[in-house]
Amino acid sequence: MKKTIETQIVIDATPEKVWGILTNFKAYPEWNPFIKSIEGEVKQGSIIKAKIHPPDSSAMVFKPKVLVYEQNKEFRWLGHLFFAGLFDGEHIFEIIDNQDGTSTFKHSEQFGGILVSLFSKMLDKNTKNGFNLMNQKIKELAEKA
Repeated sequence: MKKTIETQIVIDATPEKVWGILTNFKAYPEWNPFIKSIEGEVKQGSIIKAKIHPPDSSAMVFKPKVLVYEQNKEFRWLGHLFFAGLFDGEHIFEIIDNQDGTSTFKHSEQFGGILVSLFSKMLDKNTKNGFNLMNQKIKELAEKA
């Protein structure tokens, strides 16, 4: 089974400013309501450690592989719960330059694997809520400075 969650928000800030907040991983514990930490060398092809804590859910730690790390544009990873095919998630952060001083921040994830149907309701509610909370905090931080 496959499932996709997609969110987006328009931010009154440049892609560079949004990217700076998104990739300041050391500051995540201070502001990020969804991703509590990202550790490791973040570059294409590397394995990182991400602690995700959706609202009203238990925290989970993944060791995803970074698929794309394109400055001011896209950060994407692929993670697995225990092993590939059980519960996989391709997490995507995209920043689109609206050419008017604003950016569109797209935050999505494509899920696959045999356990997706088991987690479907939790993904629709808790995970999507976590995405939206994170998007809102990035917007607040980017627009206040």
